[in-house]
Amino acid sequence: MDPTCLPRRLRALPRRSPHVLDASTGRARLLGLAGLAEAAVPSELGLHLPRTRSVHTAGMRFALDLVWLGRDGAVVRVDRGVRPWRLRTCLAARSVIETRAVGTS
Repeated sequence: MDPTCLPRRLRALPRRSPHVLDASTGRARLLGLAGLAEAAVPSELGLHLPRTRSVHTAGMRFALDLVWLGRDGAVVRVDRGVRPWRLRTCLAARSVIETRAVGTS
């Protein structure tokens, strides 16, 4: 994924893997993907939010798929198509990966 095609605020974030960025700052964690246009977020992009058991979708302009990860990094739950202005919590999780929802608009 070419970093120059990413929204400016995401370009400086460290990569966790080739397609997953790490929201390593408080600001990056708070904002997540909120406020960005759906077309500006590549479909293969994930944003990892460490030390997180809850996610809000306030300010989102598109639905999210949330992949909740346990302490060992294994998937403990997946929430698909979470619409804007919602709150999701997973007490078994220690982090989450936000992605554009697949098959929704």
